[in-house]
Amino acid sequence: MKIDNCSGEIIKGEGHQDLREVYAAVQQYFPPDGNIPEPLMFTAPQYNTWIELMYDQEEEKILEYAEAIINNGMPPGILMIDDNWQEDYGVWQFHPKRFNNPKKMVERLHELGFKVMLWTCPFVSPDSATYRYLAKKGLLIKNKEGSPAIREWWNGYSAILDLTNPDTIAWYKEQLDTLMNEYGIDGFKFDAGDSVYYRNDDQCAESIHANEHAEYFARLGLQYSLNEFRACWKMAGKAIGQRLCDKAHSWDEGGLGSLIPNGLAQGLMGYAFTCPDMIGGGEYQNFLANSKNLDQELFVRYAQCSALFPMMQFSAAPWRVLDQEHSQYCLEAANLHHQFGEEILALANHAAETGEPIIRHMEYSFPNQGLTNIKDQFMLGNDILVAPVVKKGMIKRLIHFPVGLWKGDDGSVVEGPCEKEVDAPLSRLPWYRKIS
Repeated sequence: MKIDNCSGEIIKGEGHQDLREVYAAVQQYFPPDGNIPEPLMFTAPQYNTWIELMYDQEEEKILEYAEAIINNGMPPGILMIDDNWQEDYGVWQFHPKRFNNPKKMVERLHELGFKVMLWTCPFVSPDSATYRYLAKKGLLIKNKEGSPAIREWWNGYSAILDLTNPDTIAWYKEQLDTLMNEYGIDGFKFDAGDSVYYRNDDQCAESIHANEHAEYFARLGLQYSLNEFRACWKMAGKAIGQRLCDKAHSWDEGGLGSLIPNGLAQGLMGYAFTCPDMIGGGEYQNFLANSKNLDQELFVRYAQCSALFPMMQFSAAPWRVLDQEHSQYCLEAANLHHQFGEEILALANHAAETGEPIIRHMEYSFPNQGLTNIKDQFMLGNDILVAPVVKKGMIKRLIHFPVGLWKGDDGSVVEGPCEKEVDAPLSRLPWYRKIS
């Protein structure tokens, strides 16, 4: 392994006997603060409007999506209204032509059992009155020449809020708090914030490294218990809902094959409150009505792999993109997560106190049993072994059982340590509880 660092000292240690001992360093470098994000993030599925609506985030369509979730038997949870609900980037107000009565919309979503999040980002459109106001107040990042920095990101070119400036934080927080107070919004999806959009020679209220801007963004988000981030820096141990980066609609390590290794890595970095990407992957083109690339088997296995993560998130509606059989399997995965909700929440509270990951590498929970290279199964806490199918066409899979007696979801009992091939038809997510 080679570790590079563009700035600062690399701290090394030795003398630890196993992965659990090494992870004890969390208490020294990123100790947990005793807090968790909103409990509903763990006890129920999340639903994001992105793939269903793309940039057509409109009141009527959002309500239709929410009603369809309930009508198709899915448990209500958190509904995230994604990009383009707002007037403009930096203008955090409901677009008047797309939202007739946003307060009434939110009230209806609450009646259906949802908590509501809105998408937001630290960018400001440079041709807006908001930009002119913020530039005059000195609340935007400047480039090395001293002009407001205009950077390209996935939605075009924008200025960037200087979140090292307390006055900028106050302004941003006022926009978000107004949405909560006037419309009943419950929390926010804090998108972007990636270090690639910043420069080390940017002029800010505080002179910081490009990576540190993600830290300042997350500090803002921590003021809201219902939050989601994708890019973070030095915020391990904090009450942050941390979604994995966008994944492909594929079986390989760019898609489904990456969920378990990436989720385990996040936990070992101190980000215990992890969520996979949207089920099926975030590439919206695969879910368009005329798409020939949708793999229904892959979609189901995505849902099953996500079901016993700390969080799971739907976007593409299973009842729209799948046939009845495959949609039913996704419903079962959502219900399984809901059934495990209180157990997952208890593990989240444990993580907030101890720093231990919620989902754990096999080697972490059962050191020195030859499980170091197992990357396609994981432990939920210390007692639930989860072995999703992550390869196309598999109806059986090999599971590595540690020492102990394990009772499966199918009622079978396996005595470990052993390797055992089990039935794993498309209808099954194999999981086992340690009973002794």
